[in-house]
Amino acid sequence: MTLPPEAPTITWTEFSAPVSAPWRSEAGLPAPRKVQVADERLALPVAYKLICEGTALLWRGDYHRGKDLLQALAKRVDGPPRGGRGEAAAPSGAPPTSMTDRFHRERQARGRRARLLGMLLVPMDPGHQVPLRRAPDLQAACEEAWGPSAEPCVVALRELLGVIGAHEWRKAGVAIPALGNGRIHAHYGVFSPVRGEYLELIGRAPLPKALQVTPLAFDIGTGTGVLAALLARRSVPRVIATDLNDRALACARDNIGRLGLGASVEVVRADLFPDAAFGPAALAVCNPPWVPARPGSALEAAVYDPDSAMLRGFLAGLAARLAPGGEGWLILSDLAEHLGLRSREELLGWIAAAGLQVLARLDTRPVHARARDAADPLHRARAAEVTSLWRLAAV
Repeated sequence: MTLPPEAPTITWTEFSAPVSAPWRSEAGLPAPRKVQVADERLALPVAYKLICEGTALLWRGDYHRGKDLLQALAKRVDGPPRGGRGEAAAPSGAPPTSMTDRFHRERQARGRRARLLGMLLVPMDPGHQVPLRRAPDLQAACEEAWGPSAEPCVVALRELLGVIGAHEWRKAGVAIPALGNGRIHAHYGVFSPVRGEYLELIGRAPLPKALQVTPLAFDIGTGTGVLAALLARRSVPRVIATDLNDRALACARDNIGRLGLGASVEVVRADLFPDAAFGPAALAVCNPPWVPARPGSALEAAVYDPDSAMLRGFLAGLAARLAPGGEGWLILSDLAEHLGLRSREELLGWIAAAGLQVLARLDTRPVHARARDAADPLHRARAAEVTSLWRLAAV
């Protein structure tokens, strides 16, 4: 993914001369207005003071020492908990009044953390080369995330490390027991199926009998393609997997190919449901983002769904795209309900308004570490969370 022509440019002074380069940030960070060259001679307290005052630091020292500085700055930014264990205090010192309040304050705190730590920058030469001492060869990782590059740029070190981490995760993949321990390899910017509890729901829900007459299923918003793969492994003859995101489309095709399921699964670009030419389906599965809030960047779009737009779009279009006797499977956590962001009554109202009925619901509890972390400001909501597969049908 080359830099767009309108990419902002940042400017700094080096060797008494002005220098400029395009700014790259898929995390959505604004281009810093003030930039100062820095290396190992810059003391941590001074570095922290500068980033808090809005001055970005363009690192020209040893690559690994730059990583050490980023880690030290992170400890300064985090500091001691201000609101006591498991509680995020307001800037004024007032305790949060509700779980919704805690959620918004936590997002604000994370946004501030990302902005401050995003002020430590590294230069990149054409070909994704990092011109720093002891810098590793990052070309493969960067090309996976951003595509080839023939121009220099400047990027936040924190974001570059995220690209490297995504590259390692992609190489290793995530083992999916329901796929016979086949692995799903998530591309950069595509949400990884690390929460296996909802995948188990797909494995044990009874397939609709309508598949015997209409052997077609839809996977709406396929992402990595994991749900489409699970349906194919459950002997659904044909699955159409849709997405709008270029990275997700490439990722899903890659995983379906790796798993040898290309004869059963077709990945197509579509906004929710595929073209009507594909016909009605006996089963339509959707795992929309679970939290109705605005994403801070394109990389958060798999987690946050403003106004529950994807969820409501799936429900509203489902009845018209189901074959007689067909079902829609909605995979959804109730975390938003515990956070006060969406009520169960709202969800049931959307289902009824779409001309749908609930046939059954399969529930499971999360098993990830954050659900057990009492120090998490949102622990009460996470500990109560239930993930459900809603079996829906047209009235």
